[in-house]
Amino acid sequence: MKSEENAELDVWCLPTLDEPARPSVADQVFETLQQHILSLALPPGRKLSEVEVAGQMGVSRQPVRDAFYRLSKLGFLSIRPQRATTISLISEAAILRAKFIRTALEAETFATACETLTPADLRALQALIDAQADAVRRDARQDFHRLDDQFHREICERSRVGFAWDLIHESKAHMDRVRMLTLSAASQEMALEEHREILDAISRRDSATAIVILRKHLSRIRNLIEQIKAENHSWFMDDAP
Repeated sequence: MKSEENAELDVWCLPTLDEPARPSVADQVFETLQQHILSLALPPGRKLSEVEVAGQMGVSRQPVRDAFYRLSKLGFLSIRPQRATTISLISEAAILRAKFIRTALEAETFATACETLTPADLRALQALIDAQADAVRRDARQDFHRLDDQFHREICERSRVGFAWDLIHESKAHMDRVRMLTLSAASQEMALEEHREILDAISRRDSATAIVILRKHLSRIRNLIEQIKAENHSWFMDDAP
């Protein structure tokens, strides 16, 4: 006879899903707001309300509340109970912390990539660079930003250290806004060329060169901060290290 415990497990057996679940309404609200914040359609300091967003997007307040919470955890929104919710000001200190974290984690990832990536992995990364080159030709800055992130994420995941990108992603919200603000034809070309150099070094199993290029690739953020602060000082909080 089956034990009482086993019988209970049978009752709670979960069904197999026939197809992947579609993105939830909260996911769609989150992604839309995140893109508007990154593109500065919603600039730093701008007030938002659940009622306003729900009304414009034609959804109830609950998915908006969920999206607001996720955006606040990433550093995009400042939620103060009984007071206005605002798009967070850009934190120079947070940008430099994110740069430090990202440099340390990706340097170790690149060393691992040089030891583990297969020819198929390298071809997949080359395809991403080709897609970036197409985005540069079209001056499609949102596409380039997305493909830039995907290139770095794929190196982490294909090196079996996807958790490294998860940690980077959690800390780089302010960094992303600075990057989007300063994306130009010239900066896209420069980033694309550095991606080609990184992939070439990894393909040759030359971790030292790959890491040197990575450090150069990420170090320009300091100059970008100064450039944007000179033009839009009010978008920054007064927390320079």
